[in-house]
Amino acid sequence: MSGLLLKSPVGPLWLTAADGALTGCWFVEGRFPPRLPADPPRRADDPVLADAARWLQVYFSGRDPGPTPPLAAGGTPFQGEVWRLLTGIPWGQAVSYGQLAERLAAARGVSKMSARAVGGAVGRNPVSIFIPCHRVLGADGRLTGYGGGLENKVFLLRLEGIPFRP
Repeated sequence: MSGLLLKSPVGPLWLTAADGALTGCWFVEGRFPPRLPADPPRRADDPVLADAARWLQVYFSGRDPGPTPPLAAGGTPFQGEVWRLLTGIPWGQAVSYGQLAERLAAARGVSKMSARAVGGAVGRNPVSIFIPCHRVLGADGRLTGYGGGLENKVFLLRLEGIPFRP
Protein backbone atom coordinates (compact mmCIF):
# COMPACT_ATOMS: atom_id res chain seq x y z
CA MET A 1 0.00 0.00 0.00
CA SER A 2 1.21 3.49 -0.77
CA GLY A 3 0.10 6.79 0.70
CA LEU A 4 0.21 10.50 0.06
CA LEU A 5 -0.38 13.43 2.42
CA LEU A 6 -2.05 16.20 0.44
CA LYS A 7 -2.88 19.80 1.38
CA SER A 8 -6.42 20.84 0.54
CA PRO A 9 -8.96 23.58 1.30
CA VAL A 10 -10.57 21.21 3.84
CA GLY A 11 -7.30 20.48 5.62
CA PRO A 12 -4.77 17.75 5.05
CA LEU A 13 -6.01 14.59 3.33
CA TRP A 14 -4.33 11.18 3.55
CA LEU A 15 -4.73 9.22 0.33
CA THR A 16 -3.96 5.50 0.12
CA ALA A 17 -3.74 3.15 -2.84
CA ALA A 18 -3.10 -0.52 -3.39
CA ASP A 19 -3.19 -2.83 -6.39
CA GLY A 20 -3.98 -0.06 -8.87
CA ALA A 21 -6.90 1.47 -6.97
CA LEU A 22 -7.54 4.27 -4.50
CA THR A 23 -8.36 2.68 -1.12
CA GLY A 24 -8.69 5.73 1.10
CA CYS A 25 -9.17 9.47 1.31
CA TRP A 26 -9.13 10.46 4.96
CA PHE A 27 -9.53 13.83 6.65
CA VAL A 28 -6.42 13.95 8.85
CA GLU A 29 -8.23 16.26 11.26
CA GLY A 30 -11.60 14.49 10.97
CA ARG A 31 -13.62 12.45 13.42
CA PHE A 32 -11.90 9.22 12.32
CA PRO A 33 -8.30 10.30 11.67
CA PRO A 34 -6.01 7.86 9.88
CA ARG A 35 -2.75 6.55 11.28
CA LEU A 36 0.00 8.28 9.39
CA PRO A 37 3.57 7.11 9.02
CA ALA A 38 6.21 9.12 10.90
CA ASP A 39 7.25 10.92 7.71
CA PRO A 40 4.28 10.70 5.29
CA PRO A 41 5.07 11.11 1.59
CA ARG A 42 4.00 14.41 0.09
CA ARG A 43 4.80 13.47 -3.49
CA ALA A 44 2.96 10.80 -5.45
CA ASP A 45 5.16 8.05 -6.80
CA ASP A 46 2.12 5.81 -7.29
CA PRO A 47 0.21 6.62 -10.53
CA VAL A 48 -3.17 6.10 -8.82
CA LEU A 49 -2.24 8.61 -6.12
CA ALA A 50 -1.01 11.05 -8.79
CA ASP A 51 -4.33 10.69 -10.64
CA ALA A 52 -6.24 11.17 -7.38
CA ALA A 53 -4.26 14.31 -6.56
CA ARG A 54 -5.04 15.74 -10.04
CA TRP A 55 -8.72 14.80 -9.65
CA LEU A 56 -8.86 16.63 -6.30
CA GLN A 57 -7.14 19.68 -7.79
CA VAL A 58 -9.90 19.96 -10.41
CA TYR A 59 -12.58 19.23 -7.80
CA PHE A 60 -11.36 21.95 -5.43
CA SER A 61 -11.24 24.43 -8.32
CA GLY A 62 -15.04 24.19 -8.32
CA ARG A 63 -15.42 22.06 -11.44
CA ASP A 64 -16.77 18.56 -11.91
CA PRO A 65 -13.60 16.43 -12.19
CA GLY A 66 -15.35 13.63 -14.08
CA PRO A 67 -14.72 9.94 -13.46
CA THR A 68 -12.70 9.02 -10.39
CA PRO A 69 -9.55 6.95 -10.43
CA PRO A 70 -10.26 3.25 -9.82
CA LEU A 71 -11.65 2.79 -6.30
CA ALA A 72 -11.37 -0.17 -3.90
CA ALA A 73 -13.09 0.85 -0.68
CA GLY A 74 -13.33 -2.63 0.84
CA GLY A 75 -16.00 -2.93 3.54
CA THR A 76 -18.84 -5.35 3.95
CA PRO A 77 -21.07 -6.37 1.03
CA PHE A 78 -23.84 -4.10 2.41
CA GLN A 79 -21.45 -1.15 2.71
CA GLY A 80 -20.27 -1.79 -0.83
CA GLU A 81 -23.84 -1.62 -2.13
CA VAL A 82 -24.40 1.70 -0.38
CA TRP A 83 -21.07 3.12 -1.55
CA ARG A 84 -21.86 2.15 -5.16
CA LEU A 85 -25.12 4.10 -4.83
CA LEU A 86 -23.16 7.10 -3.53
CA THR A 87 -20.93 7.08 -6.62
CA GLY A 88 -24.07 7.50 -8.71
CA ILE A 89 -25.00 10.84 -7.11
CA PRO A 90 -24.01 13.42 -9.73
CA TRP A 91 -21.89 16.49 -9.07
CA GLY A 92 -23.99 19.32 -7.69
CA GLN A 93 -26.86 17.10 -6.50
CA ALA A 94 -27.81 15.59 -3.17
CA VAL A 95 -30.07 12.82 -1.89
CA SER A 96 -31.50 12.00 1.50
CA TYR A 97 -30.77 8.92 3.57
CA GLY A 98 -34.37 7.88 2.97
CA GLN A 99 -33.96 8.17 -0.81
CA LEU A 100 -30.80 6.06 -0.65
CA ALA A 101 -32.67 3.45 1.39
CA GLU A 102 -35.47 3.40 -1.21
CA ARG A 103 -32.94 2.95 -4.04
CA LEU A 104 -31.21 0.14 -2.21
CA ALA A 105 -34.53 -1.57 -1.46
CA ALA A 106 -35.49 -1.35 -5.14
CA ALA A 107 -32.12 -2.74 -6.22
CA ARG A 108 -32.56 -5.67 -3.81
CA GLY A 109 -36.18 -6.24 -4.79
CA VAL A 110 -37.51 -5.65 -1.29
CA SER A 111 -40.22 -3.27 -0.14
CA LYS A 112 -38.25 -1.39 2.50
CA MET A 113 -34.71 -0.74 3.73
CA SER A 114 -33.63 0.99 6.93
CA ALA A 115 -32.43 4.56 6.36
CA ARG A 116 -30.52 4.21 9.63
CA ALA A 117 -28.60 1.18 8.34
CA VAL A 118 -27.86 3.04 5.13
CA GLY A 119 -26.64 6.01 7.18
CA GLY A 120 -24.32 3.72 9.13
CA ALA A 121 -22.75 2.51 5.90
CA VAL A 122 -22.47 6.06 4.54
CA GLY A 123 -20.61 7.04 7.71
CA ARG A 124 -18.04 4.26 7.23
CA ASN A 125 -16.99 5.41 3.76
CA PRO A 126 -13.17 5.22 3.64
CA VAL A 127 -12.79 7.14 0.36
CA SER A 128 -14.33 10.50 1.21
CA ILE A 129 -14.99 13.02 -1.55
CA PHE A 130 -14.35 10.41 -4.29
CA ILE A 131 -17.28 8.40 -2.93
CA PRO A 132 -19.38 11.50 -2.27
CA CYS A 133 -20.97 10.84 1.11
CA HIS A 134 -21.08 14.62 1.63
CA ARG A 135 -23.93 14.70 -0.93
CA VAL A 136 -26.24 12.87 1.49
CA LEU A 137 -28.51 15.07 3.56
CA GLY A 138 -31.17 14.47 6.16
CA ALA A 139 -34.87 14.82 5.53
CA ASP A 140 -35.90 18.12 3.94
CA GLY A 141 -32.30 18.88 2.94
CA ARG A 142 -31.04 19.24 6.50
CA LEU A 143 -27.37 18.95 7.37
CA THR A 144 -26.33 15.82 9.19
CA GLY A 145 -23.03 14.76 10.70
CA TYR A 146 -19.92 14.19 8.67
CA GLY A 147 -16.77 12.25 9.57
CA GLY A 148 -14.64 14.98 8.04
CA GLY A 149 -16.30 17.63 10.19
CA LEU A 150 -19.54 19.49 9.58
CA GLU A 151 -17.67 22.63 8.48
CA ASN A 152 -16.02 20.57 5.72
CA LYS A 153 -19.36 19.14 4.62
CA VAL A 154 -20.71 22.69 4.34
CA PHE A 155 -17.63 23.69 2.31
CA LEU A 156 -18.03 20.74 -0.09
CA LEU A 157 -21.77 21.32 -0.53
CA ARG A 158 -21.22 25.02 -1.25
CA LEU A 159 -18.37 24.22 -3.63
CA GLU A 160 -20.78 22.10 -5.68
CA GLY A 161 -23.66 24.57 -5.32
CA ILE A 162 -25.83 22.08 -3.42
CA PRO A 163 -28.55 23.76 -1.35
CA PHE A 164 -29.03 22.55 2.22
CA ARG A 165 -30.78 23.54 5.43
CA PRO A 166 -28.81 24.01 8.66
